[in-house]
Amino acid sequence: MNGVKNPGEQAGSKDWQAQKSIKQLRSAGAVRAYQKDWVQRTRERIHAGEAFAMCNAGEAEEIFLVMDIPVLVKQWWSGIIAAKQMSPYYFDLLDDKGYDICRYCSLGLGCTMDHDPDRAPWGGLPKPTVIVGGTLAGTDCDAGQRINELWAREDNAFLYPLDVTSPTRSYPHWWGRIKDHWNEIIEPNRLDLRVEELKGLIRFLEITTGKTFSMAKFREVMELVNEQSEYFRKARDLIAETVPAPVSLPDQVSVYPAQWHRGTQAGLDLANMFYEEIKERVEKGQAACPNEKFRLMWLGVGLWHNTAFYQYFEEKYGAVFTCSAYLAAAAEGYPRSVLDDPLRALASRHLFIGIGDSDWYVKEAKLNKVSGVVQLVSKDCRESVVTPLQRIAFENAGIPVLPIYADNVDARAWDDEQIKAQVSNFIETRL
Repeated sequence: MNGVKNPGEQAGSKDWQAQKSIKQLRSAGAVRAYQKDWVQRTRERIHAGEAFAMCNAGEAEEIFLVMDIPVLVKQWWSGIIAAKQMSPYYFDLLDDKGYDICRYCSLGLGCTMDHDPDRAPWGGLPKPTVIVGGTLAGTDCDAGQRINELWAREDNAFLYPLDVTSPTRSYPHWWGRIKDHWNEIIEPNRLDLRVEELKGLIRFLEITTGKTFSMAKFREVMELVNEQSEYFRKARDLIAETVPAPVSLPDQVSVYPAQWHRGTQAGLDLANMFYEEIKERVEKGQAACPNEKFRLMWLGVGLWHNTAFYQYFEEKYGAVFTCSAYLAAAAEGYPRSVLDDPLRALASRHLFIGIGDSDWYVKEAKLNKVSGVVQLVSKDCRESVVTPLQRIAFENAGIPVLPIYADNVDARAWDDEQIKAQVSNFIETRL
């Protein structure tokens, strides 16, 4: 194929070689092992004739779980591919086919179009039975819907789109009320539409897969999600209040994929293990960087192809990335009191998790006592349209922001030397 590089070629204008970050938590390894085993077990189930689903982050995983249908999050799969340093190969393949589309959501599509399981991470994915698309944390876009359509066509899968509605009002200081008062905060007409679409999805799955949906089991799953979120909240709070920080960002983002198994006992156990490890480190006085001088916030999606970047500044400046939206969203964006309608509670979370809210980000930065914010800006992601407003909010709060222009999964767009120099200058001149 013209223009497609061999896997393993170094990427980026400076021909850098990504380094692996150093993980300090046992739970990080446990999550990685569980994920890899889950993919293998899922592949075996699909080969035996069972259904398999794919969806966006923060979407309908709980429904599939109740119906015992394995489901995988597209963005999580992109993170795995990027971490394996395979993104340059698959993006070159997509470019060669003429697809210049959102990188985070399309990387897995490139892997699928390669049709080479021996090259793909963990042997690749089985073909999905259905692909659901509608909300990536409430901010899906036309590109995401188009990617779903191309993927469904490539794998001859059913496509079940969901409408994405926009709020008609803001939700100020939602984080203190959303769990128990979501039905008062989110507009009823938006909830009505999403509930009906979820009912339609359930009927569709029952017809196409022969599986049945149990409302009683669904209620249990939603309560397990709340328990798991509580462990993430306690972990977030411990990290925020402890100086020096017990763990930094690489460990946090390595454990976060347990969130894709929320509502399961395994997901709950992994979140508990994460919290207990942090608690143990706090009690023993163990720190990610004993020489901590500055705390930084990472604003944007995770830098999956180069998590070692976060740790580069610890030894050089004592500057530690202590927080991002991931752990905070798990702590405050996901939990919902079920009340008398668990399906409506799930719909409320589909419509609003909080990611993108400038006031919430500033609140998290202050909670974590950060000195500055490094903001990842990608030209391919719709989220980038709100980044100037976020910067204004931080600057008004007296917290300096450094925007860096790159992509979180496309290693070809990463200039390691230049970006490290930008962050170094930011620390030296603004912090």
